[in-house]
Amino acid sequence: MTRAYFNWSGGKDSALALWKVLKEKEFKVEYLLTSMNSFHDRVSMHGVRRTLLEAQSSSLNIPLITIEVPEEPTMAEYEAAMMSKVKWLKEQGVTHSIFGDIFLEDLKTYREEKLATAGIQCEFPIWRRDTKKLVSEFIEEGFKAIVVCVNEKFLDKSFCGRMIDENFLNDLPSTVDACGENGEFHSFVYSGPVFKYPLPFIKGEIVYKEYKAPKNTDVTSVPEKSFGFYFCDLL
Repeated sequence: MTRAYFNWSGGKDSALALWKVLKEKEFKVEYLLTSMNSFHDRVSMHGVRRTLLEAQSSSLNIPLITIEVPEEPTMAEYEAAMMSKVKWLKEQGVTHSIFGDIFLEDLKTYREEKLATAGIQCEFPIWRRDTKKLVSEFIEEGFKAIVVCVNEKFLDKSFCGRMIDENFLNDLPSTVDACGENGEFHSFVYSGPVFKYPLPFIKGEIVYKEYKAPKNTDVTSVPEKSFGFYFCDLL
């Protein structure tokens, strides 16, 4: 099988894409790669604690490696940290990088171009899939996930900390993508067919955090001067 690493966020799209890859057996997923906010010791943007990310890795039985970045990294800082880790992966004999992206063309192009410079090929197992069908499949196959972050531009605080189920999908505004592919919300998967056992956790407080828009524009930047998110802390 082709040796690969998986770009793991800990959320539902990652879990569903990994499940499909493992079923098809074309790739041997040797590592999970996750970007971490080293200041808070949490998954970047998702806000999930490192201990829970490590618990996912253990239940998946796939080693975890991380890209350590400061709280609000510039694109140059992020890319330097990312490419350093990718270089190490290439040295281990890994040739492919797998992503759970669905339809953001500019982000896909960015990933492909950056990783091509390191001799890594990109794979997108759920690319261009209908997001409503994807999340329905996610639920039907027995995956369980909780919403850990919502962007206040798209959703209010009440959506943060909810389980992803049919009721959640029915309550989403029509302007919000069913998989949150535009950054509307992020999730933490704690059970499902890719895991050897479900992950226990306690739902903590919901906190609000505002970020300044990045000075260097990139494929995911937004024009606002600042933007806010609600995070559900998991213990």
